[in-house]
Amino acid sequence: SIELTTMMLATLFDFPWAERRKLTLWSDLSTLTDFDAPDALVRDEFEKFEKLKEMAAYFKVLWDERAAAEPKFNLISMMAQSPATQDMTLKKFMGNLTLLIVGGNDTTRNSMSGGLWYLSQNPDEWAKLKADPGLVPKLVPETIRFQSPIIHMRRTATQDAELAGKQIHAGDKVIMWYLSGNRDGEMIDRPDDFIVDRAKPRQHLSYGAGIHRCVGDRLADLQLSILWEEILKRDFDIEVLAPPTRIRNNFIRGISKMPVRIKA
Repeated sequence: SIELTTMMLATLFDFPWAERRKLTLWSDLSTLTDFDAPDALVRDEFEKFEKLKEMAAYFKVLWDERAAAEPKFNLISMMAQSPATQDMTLKKFMGNLTLLIVGGNDTTRNSMSGGLWYLSQNPDEWAKLKADPGLVPKLVPETIRFQSPIIHMRRTATQDAELAGKQIHAGDKVIMWYLSGNRDGEMIDRPDDFIVDRAKPRQHLSYGAGIHRCVGDRLADLQLSILWEEILKRDFDIEVLAPPTRIRNNFIRGISKMPVRIKA
């Protein structure tokens, strides 16, 4: 799952192929919140920021090259030559790069691994999928709902408001828990069950909504759909050998390791 999403990002950026795993490293750094974890890449925010500045410097070289070249169909070239993005401050430059790298990496790769884990824990649903590969378009949103790869988002209220009977004051920090919304029994039937033929599988909040809806939602759907279509086409027998090892993170609901045995 890591390799697939890294290759996709490298393709979208037209990133030097031999160095594409830098994208994985920068993504993992960007989302790191537990500096005391045994496998933490860095030990504090200062070291993290210094490492991410290396990312900014690397992309600045690509950016300058493409700003001076003929327009090409890749994200760096398009952003470098667009009036809306070509003159970003360093902070916005790093913010946009981080958003694209994390949004196209952690979320999809953890939904790939999570989907396999949930199917392994629900053999009847696995059997349904194998018997009817046409269920893939329902499997994909159900996986994204059940995995909820982004745990929450936080915003700062700009004015007083009332929401569901609760008073919010200007300046309050407001958190939306995707994980909670995706298990809301008032909106979703049997929310704690993983169902590959769910009647309304797209009824989830993992992609956000409105102006904050995920810009890469259709790309994520496409990647997951193709993955499962190809697995089913090849009739792979995939056995999960141990439960997934979860990353220690309060933002990404991620998997660091999950051993499997694949029989063709």
